[in-house]
Amino acid sequence: MNSKGSVLTRGLNARHIRFMALGSAIGTGLFYGSSSAIQKAGPAVLLAYIIAGAAVFMVMRALGELAVRHPVSGSFGQYASRYLGPLAGFVTGWTYVFEMAIVAIADVTAFSIYMGFWFHDVPRWIWVLAIIFFLAALNLLSVKVFGELEFWFSLVKVSAIIAMIAGGAAIIVFGFHVEGDDAVPGLGNLVAHGGFMPNGWAGLLAAFAVVMFAFGGIETIGVTAGEAADPGKSIPAAVNTVPVRILLFYVLTIGVIMSLVPWQDITGESSPFVQIFESLGIPLAGHILNAVVITAALSAVNSDIFGAGRVLFGLSQQGHAPQIFGKVSRSGVPWMTVVLMTGVLLLGVVLNATIPEDVFFLIASIAIFATVWVWIMILASHVAMKREIARNELAPSQFPVPFWPLASLLTALFMAGVLVLLGIYPDTRVALWVGGAWLVLLAVAYRLWVRGDGRRRAVLPDETPGSAADAEPEAPAPVLT
Repeated sequence: MNSKGSVLTRGLNARHIRFMALGSAIGTGLFYGSSSAIQKAGPAVLLAYIIAGAAVFMVMRALGELAVRHPVSGSFGQYASRYLGPLAGFVTGWTYVFEMAIVAIADVTAFSIYMGFWFHDVPRWIWVLAIIFFLAALNLLSVKVFGELEFWFSLVKVSAIIAMIAGGAAIIVFGFHVEGDDAVPGLGNLVAHGGFMPNGWAGLLAAFAVVMFAFGGIETIGVTAGEAADPGKSIPAAVNTVPVRILLFYVLTIGVIMSLVPWQDITGESSPFVQIFESLGIPLAGHILNAVVITAALSAVNSDIFGAGRVLFGLSQQGHAPQIFGKVSRSGVPWMTVVLMTGVLLLGVVLNATIPEDVFFLIASIAIFATVWVWIMILASHVAMKREIARNELAPSQFPVPFWPLASLLTALFMAGVLVLLGIYPDTRVALWVGGAWLVLLAVAYRLWVRGDGRRRAVLPDETPGSAADAEPEAPAPVLT
């Protein structure tokens, strides 16, 4: 064990965190889930990405302000405990762990689908099983190894996206055309097949649920604060790149895809990226892009394991999870959290063996509820922090949110609207039932098992000079019975 027993290693530098931020925006939701959003809204899905992206940016700015002021492991779970109360912290932290577990199952499912592009006769569950143990082994190494791995994963994804946009733009500008295909690549495809909004406002609203899944996990940037060498600089730098990432990796990329082929031809049977470039007859393009989306899936699962593990570590420090989750290895890794996530991911093996055709979108809809709930709690924690700063005349934050408080209020209303949308559509309604049952289960678990200091508000380190928190002593380690 680490000589300190429960101290994470600050092994992530600005380069690691910046590319982790990039990588969190390019995952299964874009490479695979985007096909479902396109089918629901048509070209109008671009509006959904822009609107949802603006809301997600405000969540990230709120989280960024919290993380710079309190750079701790466990991140938003501890923020909720500090500003909203220990029950809120318990529910937020465990819901994020639940989110990452569900998203990871979706990601390993997408990985198995991608592998089917090359190996049609191999059952999906075999690929899921193999990738789970491979990534679990990597996550048991030092956090620096994780950071380097994510850096190269993200570099591959970013480079491929830029190359795809450039290649798609060249096809559009120079008018390349596949002989025998009635569809001609061009911007006209955005309006020529039923108009820009072929399924009306109802289709646009339906797309929001899928679009929100694509952004899920981006809050992992805040989790890195506990292991960032200089969170005061690296966290703001990563958060401020969110608008550029949304415009480049989602709006521009999806726009190029729908300009190359009519939106209704994007079936979702494989990654739309692979499907489109293969249909255009570009030699080996489908194989190259399939390798890229596989890299994206690996990166996503890697980040899921990391994020869930670090929040579990923070929960154990608060007395909201068994203390064994707070033990770290000699290399500074909370090893038991990796073991737990590996066990949970084995459920993905069972699901892919029993319901391979339905598992992805079933899991994705449940993940959306958990994701949006965590974002709402981040916003609520941030509002409570801002009120405390104003009430006690504390030193202002080093990284304040823009357009406060109007933008935060509008963002919270938007997130609540997404939860309502989940209940309106039959194919996502199960998410509300599962999510509601999960919250009730957590409330019961808190009442039964959390005792002592675990029922007190968290005491967090505050890097802002002159604040009241500077004088507060560190709380004793709480215990979960």
